[in-house]
Amino acid sequence: MLTGIEIHPGAKLGRRVFIDHGSGVVIGETAEVGDDVLIYMGVVLGGTALEKIKRHPTIENDVVIGSGAAVLGPITVGKGAKIGAGSVVIRPVPPEATAVGVPARITGPEPSVSIGLLDHNKLPDPALLMVSQMLDRLSRLEEQFEAHEKIISGHGKIPDTAALKKDEQIYSVLKEVIDPEVGMDIVKMGLVKEINVNGTTAEVNLVLTTNLCPMADYLKDQVRRKVLSIGGIEEVSVNILDEPWSWDRLKKQIEH
Repeated sequence: MLTGIEIHPGAKLGRRVFIDHGSGVVIGETAEVGDDVLIYMGVVLGGTALEKIKRHPTIENDVVIGSGAAVLGPITVGKGAKIGAGSVVIRPVPPEATAVGVPARITGPEPSVSIGLLDHNKLPDPALLMVSQMLDRLSRLEEQFEAHEKIISGHGKIPDTAALKKDEQIYSVLKEVIDPEVGMDIVKMGLVKEINVNGTTAEVNLVLTTNLCPMADYLKDQVRRKVLSIGGIEEVSVNILDEPWSWDRLKKQIEH
């Protein structure tokens, strides 16, 4: 009544279990919680049956469960695993893995996040990672197809870009780079702030929504590979500018 935390008398809790801002936490009858577990507010360790059987989760040592997460059924969350805020976990989580989403999906270990801490703004997005990998694969296949077409057609069906300036060619190929978070090419979104070409060297400056954008490395790699596919470009540097991305810039691009 005082704390808003409901722990069934039959639940088993280990040592140094810390419930932070615990209002709304519910731990069911057959739940088992290990040592050094960190539970944030609104977490539910819930059951999925009415019978007097093991029907609640087993949380092993050193697990972190983010705010509002629900772990349902007689599943095991492995040692050192992390559950993202608002996730609904209905399948076992391997040790040291991170589970995020509804329903929660498993990602690999995140060594940059130390055990016992949960940085809510640094959680991986497995769905976005899958989309980015598919786009990366599609981009590589397109490049292979274009190279094959040039060989068999003798450039007859390839648009003549020789007369175009190098920066215009770069803008053209960068339209093939799609931001997985939005589903739009980075030129149309206004992420390409500036392109500088000096001989065989090209510099591309990008403006992202945030310097911590989870797709920053992916986009830089895609931009670098696309620019290097242009004849005469041998070296590419891709910079993320320390300035906010402009929503107005995107609206202007769409209008045009």
